[in-house]
Amino acid sequence: MTVLTTERLILRDWTDDPTDLARIYDIYSRPEISRYLGAAPGLPMTNPAQAAERLRSWQERHAADGGRYGTWAIEVRETGQVVGTALLKPLPGRDEAVRTDDIEVGWHLHPDAWGNGYATEAARAAVAREFAAGAREIYAVVSSGNEPSMAVARRLGMTHVGQRSDWYGGELLETFVLRAPDA
Repeated sequence: MTVLTTERLILRDWTDDPTDLARIYDIYSRPEISRYLGAAPGLPMTNPAQAAERLRSWQERHAADGGRYGTWAIEVRETGQVVGTALLKPLPGRDEAVRTDDIEVGWHLHPDAWGNGYATEAARAAVAREFAAGAREIYAVVSSGNEPSMAVARRLGMTHVGQRSDWYGGELLETFVLRAPDA
């Protein structure tokens, strides 16, 4: 299901189609991606079957969200190539089983898609949608050293507010915030 469209991109639900599962595996088996995803279990992926497990976990995470939040495939409109993942979701707290009221925007792009502005374009669309739904502020949390993702947050107009450990089990993360235009 298409969730959002931009000039160049379609953000849509990941599916259990073999092509999508292969791309999930290709993205999340790469150390250059997984090293910035903290202590996420099962990363980097080492077996293609893990892609279906990851997809199920995303679907379960967002099942009760009524379509407002998600972990979506970023597809290039012109080619149909999936270049990565965009996410919009409530941040998990120090106890990762507990969702906070803080909303996160995030992106994970395949290295062959880096440098094209896709992360910024996809995140900008997700942020606009969430502000239209009534959010007052949105966070991006980035592992220290992940300069490209910090640059995306800055391009989105987000303000760096330092390191925080409020989320993801207390992991210390570079934190960026963007407040709604009318806030």
